[in-house]
Amino acid sequence: MNQELFTINNLWMMVATILVFIMHLGFAALEAGLTRAKNTVNILFKNTIIPALGILTYGFIGFNLMYPGEAFEGGFFGLSGLGLSLPDGWDTSNYSEGYTFYTDFIFQAMFAATAATIVSGAVAERIKLGPFIFFSLLYVGICYPIVGMWKWGGGFLETLSTPFYDFAGSTLVHSVGGWGAVIGAYLLGPRIGKYKDNKINAIPGHNLPLATFGVFLLWFGWFGFNGGSVLSAAPGTVSLVFVTTAIAASAGAFGALFASYAKFKAYDITMVLNGILAGLVSITAGADMMAPWEAAVIGFIGGMLVVFGVLLFDKVRIDDPVGAISVHLVCGIWGTLAVGIFGDLAGMSQIISQLIGIGAIGAFCVAFTFIVLYTLKKTTGIRVDEQEELEGLDINEHGMHAYPDFATKE
Repeated sequence: MNQELFTINNLWMMVATILVFIMHLGFAALEAGLTRAKNTVNILFKNTIIPALGILTYGFIGFNLMYPGEAFEGGFFGLSGLGLSLPDGWDTSNYSEGYTFYTDFIFQAMFAATAATIVSGAVAERIKLGPFIFFSLLYVGICYPIVGMWKWGGGFLETLSTPFYDFAGSTLVHSVGGWGAVIGAYLLGPRIGKYKDNKINAIPGHNLPLATFGVFLLWFGWFGFNGGSVLSAAPGTVSLVFVTTAIAASAGAFGALFASYAKFKAYDITMVLNGILAGLVSITAGADMMAPWEAAVIGFIGGMLVVFGVLLFDKVRIDDPVGAISVHLVCGIWGTLAVGIFGDLAGMSQIISQLIGIGAIGAFCVAFTFIVLYTLKKTTGIRVDEQEELEGLDINEHGMHAYPDFATKE
């Protein structure tokens, strides 16, 4: 490969890394906007510390767990060492035609931190900060890289007779976060007043402009999330992925709009915002395999599913303040299955492989999350006490208010 093409490929991968990094600001804004003012500092703190924690943890152990090398190909676990050890030819096309070793690491590190960020929204407004940070450390550093290795690191899902396929992480990133989120929300229990008097009581977010800003930042960053997953600047594939990503997000908005209007007879902006994210999560597994019309169908169904998901989790009394479980878990599963239904890989054998991947990764993430959080629950505790929750986590955990010039009702 000539040096000029290698440089162009590597430059695109670095730009994509920047776009994925911006998604952390999107998550922070969305989660803060959809929760109450008295917990804003807490949300922002978690979404600030997670990328920092994720990059450090992934650099220390996660990258080597996820890409342990050929010695562990076809297996369930491998570890090639600790820290970032430069291989020979790390900055040339001998390492990869699309990127250098360091570009490879930093791009993957941005994905790793995203999984814990997804959990943050579902457990918002009631989890203790210390146990959450400890859980995130283990989830980013150990759980995510192990299941990532099963596909992206040459593990057993890659060696199935029909390989499991997940282009940019509908399951390997979003469902991993979603499984952690659903177990975390279950073990914590609902916020005070959410399911009072045998009714589902809405607890509105305090800043919908901020939530909208967050979703558009996430959509913006998703072009790097999916576009960077081509792992080069290949013109045809990158441009196709941009188109399928944009179309699925747009169709997701309308899927959620129609479903929520049919149910509530109102134009619910929060459902449409989550519908956009639902479309994005749904297309992520097969963005490089779909025609534009298939991306529209996948996104539209994802947008409808997120509405039904929110209703379902409320019905079973799992309190998710921002709809993260419905967006990332439900639509992550749907998007992964869609690879076997639509696009270039469609077929029954692919559907079976997709189900195997969903099941194996789900079982591991559920078990990992339950063991860690249940242990913390029985030792240090994972939920703030009732008085702290009523007063707000900002003043009790951080000693400050996000809006000190404005009095809050709660």
